[in-house]
Amino acid sequence: MSPQAGPAHPAQQPIIDTHIGFRESGNDQYDFITRQTKDRESREEFSFPAEYMFKGVPRDLPTDDPVAVTLRAMDRNGIAMGMVSVATESGRRAVQRHPDRFVPQGSAVDPNDIMGTLWRMQAEFEEFGIRSVSSFAAGTFPQVALNAAQMYPIYAKCVELDIPIFACAGIPGPRVRAAVQHVELIDDVMFDFPDLVFVTRHGCEPWQDLAVKLMIKWPNLYYSTSAFAPKHYPRAIVDYANTRGAHKIIYAGYFPAGLSLERIVDELPQVPFRAEVWPQFLHENARRVLKLPGERAQ
Repeated sequence: MSPQAGPAHPAQQPIIDTHIGFRESGNDQYDFITRQTKDRESREEFSFPAEYMFKGVPRDLPTDDPVAVTLRAMDRNGIAMGMVSVATESGRRAVQRHPDRFVPQGSAVDPNDIMGTLWRMQAEFEEFGIRSVSSFAAGTFPQVALNAAQMYPIYAKCVELDIPIFACAGIPGPRVRAAVQHVELIDDVMFDFPDLVFVTRHGCEPWQDLAVKLMIKWPNLYYSTSAFAPKHYPRAIVDYANTRGAHKIIYAGYFPAGLSLERIVDELPQVPFRAEVWPQFLHENARRVLKLPGERAQ
């Protein structure tokens, strides 16, 4: 089955990218991962910990003005808005100077510092109006599972602030243990926090079929396509979007960490989504989940 052309074709849709960032100088942003890896490639050779998985990583980007570089890439590829972390100086500058283009996401949560995380969430909500927070369970050190007790105050704070959490689920790319991100753990979280909006990141593989079952079960559970080139979107996810799950699948890229926007946009038209799925996937679902104001003109 090929994608359907017409008014809903991806090339004619605004795009909200729920996973975009900036190329900063140096590699110290990955120290939190490499301090727990043990293989030589991860510790000594890779420019980022999941390098072995990606081809055509945009490496030679200038770092003198990371915000301008990302904005130009967005403009070239039809990205109307991008969600960025305010944990970095570039992220803070982006959301302050270009509020019509960048959506503020809070710093990654750290369940090994519960009170510090709760204070930071509140402070970032008040200062930047963060629309979400993120979680990388396999990257915590020591690792903390998605359904661990340390995460529960963080989930409660998300409900209090009425913001979603975007959480990595499935086998992580970096060579660290994976059990803390098993998709089945999300069932516990949604049972205990039915009002929490939970969006998975980074594919949920090899448990993508389970992810679909859980999305059918839990109204506030969503899936985003971060870190996957469109030609590698799991078939189970495409089929779910084309049947009963069009309102549950949210576009996310991975620029500049692992994918170029050019590659993503070039491959998008080959994804066999039905015509009516495209606007929901590319911008409507993100706008609803992140509670964004009216549509930005192209």
